[in-house]
Amino acid sequence: MSKFIRNIGYTLYRIWFYILVALPIVICFPFLLVTTISEKTYPQFFWLARNIWAKTILFGMFCFPKVKLEEEINKKKSYMLTANHTSMLDIMLMLYVSKNPFVFVGKEELAKIPLFGFFYKRVCILVNRHDPKSRTAVYRRVQHRLNQGLSICIFPEGGVPDENVALDSFKDGAFRMAIKHNIPIVPITFLDCKKRFSWTFFSGGPGRLRVKVHKFVDTQILGTEDTSTIREEVRETILDELIKNA
Repeated sequence: MSKFIRNIGYTLYRIWFYILVALPIVICFPFLLVTTISEKTYPQFFWLARNIWAKTILFGMFCFPKVKLEEEINKKKSYMLTANHTSMLDIMLMLYVSKNPFVFVGKEELAKIPLFGFFYKRVCILVNRHDPKSRTAVYRRVQHRLNQGLSICIFPEGGVPDENVALDSFKDGAFRMAIKHNIPIVPITFLDCKKRFSWTFFSGGPGRLRVKVHKFVDTQILGTEDTSTIREEVRETILDELIKNA
């Protein structure tokens, strides 16, 4: 009986999450639509996404972020934001962590999600990982957004790993782009997203969301031949933090 009651609670928690995802989009739809008509108004869209959509979801789920910074993000600089990926909360939490407007690079399949996908495909850089031409086009679009003073966010695992995997292997893309465009890499560890809202349906619950923003990796003197080295250094930094706080 107790398991049955817990499962009802988990189900209601999931339903509440999707309500919180949709409700701000519905209420703010005209403003969101207007701010996605032109790339020039992307900072205004980002402000709405960060301060209304993301915070409504996080605090509405009673998930309270606690961010520890080893280095402060400069508002006048562009960065490559990289974090481990374990939960749908990762998107909202990344928006919460960075006050600097950034653009997600993500898989095009997410554009199929009702309502969310409508804006996702309008403001994010979509990639088809099975299409070499798509991956090449991403580099051009990233450069274009960096020229506008924006940052870029990529989850370098390339997807959400199995729940028994602490941290999957990293793809090269984020690190190659950061080196090519000479922007600092910001390693970020999300410690509690899997515990709060994992991909297992009957799981999760309110609580703190600890975030560690690690010391940035400078790419100014690096070449593309350093990609794999930097990739593994960043992965090791995030993995060490996950193990330390397991």
